[in-house]
Amino acid sequence: MLDKKFFIENIKTLFLALVIAIVIRSLLIQPFYIPSSSMEPNLLVGDRLFVTKYSYGYSKHSFPFSPPIFKDRLFESSPKRGDVVVFKTPADNRTDYIKRLIGLPGDQIRFLDSNLYINNSEVLKSRISQNDKIFCGKKTIDVFTFEELLSNGKKHNTVYLKNYSFKDSDIYVVPDDHYFFLGDNRDCSKDSRFLTSVGYVHKNNLVGKARFIFFSSDKSQGSIFSFWKWNKSIRFDRFFKIIN
Repeated sequence: MLDKKFFIENIKTLFLALVIAIVIRSLLIQPFYIPSSSMEPNLLVGDRLFVTKYSYGYSKHSFPFSPPIFKDRLFESSPKRGDVVVFKTPADNRTDYIKRLIGLPGDQIRFLDSNLYINNSEVLKSRISQNDKIFCGKKTIDVFTFEELLSNGKKHNTVYLKNYSFKDSDIYVVPDDHYFFLGDNRDCSKDSRFLTSVGYVHKNNLVGKARFIFFSSDKSQGSIFSFWKWNKSIRFDRFFKIIN
């Protein structure tokens, strides 16, 4: 009898812990892992970060498996230009992407001679380094690093291949209730420029705002379980770094 009661109480405890975890993950904060180099130099492969789910309100994508429990956003708050945002890709409404918000509803976005324009105004950028190397997938590429200044005063670093492979584009007109996203690794990012795979992102696809990195490791330098390699594999200098 005691064993049965003990078993039932443990099941209740585990169920309650699961419910609490789902509530926290859905309504407050959720961890994410960076698997690609599209946001270098600001986010590196192996970064683990926290995303606040309440920043823009809630949609069905705020919850595990995106249950169709309501149609629009609840407690909606509009994101700001320059925010680093996690969203579900419009192609499948399932895959999580993280990019920087560049275009708001109604904006016109284009590239001319590798310069970014928003509503016919060039986004000012100043070169801060011309000898950086970053990843593009598994390759290492030589890039120029710039500090970009958006119209709302938000500053962030971006990188471009030295031959500026993405020079010119059509004009992207952001539809109502949609947003336009770019990776900070401008020549190595699948983002809103690719209309068939990402394109314009509906406001209901926003998952949350990236806030800070809580852990970071470089798998190429060894497993985190190999404690004798921690001085190389774990990026201690990135712990609790605020995401700009």
